[in-house]
Amino acid sequence: MTARVAVLVSGTGRSLENLARVVRAGELDVELALVLSDRPGVLALERAATLGIEALVVDWKEASDVDAFASAVFREIERRSIDLIVLAGFLRLLKLPDAWLGRVLNIHPSLLPAYGGKGFYGNRVHRAVLAAGEEETGATVHLVDNVYDQGPIVLQQRVPVRPEDTVETLAARVFEAECEALPEGIRRVLRGEVEGVPAGGGRSTK
Repeated sequence: MTARVAVLVSGTGRSLENLARVVRAGELDVELALVLSDRPGVLALERAATLGIEALVVDWKEASDVDAFASAVFREIERRSIDLIVLAGFLRLLKLPDAWLGRVLNIHPSLLPAYGGKGFYGNRVHRAVLAAGEEETGATVHLVDNVYDQGPIVLQQRVPVRPEDTVETLAARVFEAECEALPEGIRRVLRGEVEGVPAGGGRSTK
């Protein structure tokens, strides 16, 4: 049975578009069944429409607290019999019900635990890497728990930092690494190659 995947977004949806490309090429056996944004008006929603994927908004501003927001998100997820959730540029803390532990992946643009945590996303990460004079950075796919960027690591892809790098050039190369790492991370989870996660990512049997 092909796993049904929900992609959670907050911005442009570039990782969503890459996942769709990989699926279309037959390189990742999943169904991108839902795109969910935490706010309206983002480019990722337009990309979802172009790709023919159902999309909806659960506006975090309308939730009374993080628990209410998570409840609203998972209500929509479970209505659609989703097997695996991928956070792809999703900026909100998502509190997971126990049943979803091991079934939610995140992609982060650094070699965690370095340059992770609340407030570290996008170009903020790359700017900090350059400011610290790091010689290496990369992309991390990890399982999500209830702390920003601290779940078990599934895989990392390393990217050298060049002396001439700017935030923009470094970001571009890290994104290339993300485009390879995220599909591979999904494959490993679905094949049962991640410790503590059953094959299929603990997929729904509904």
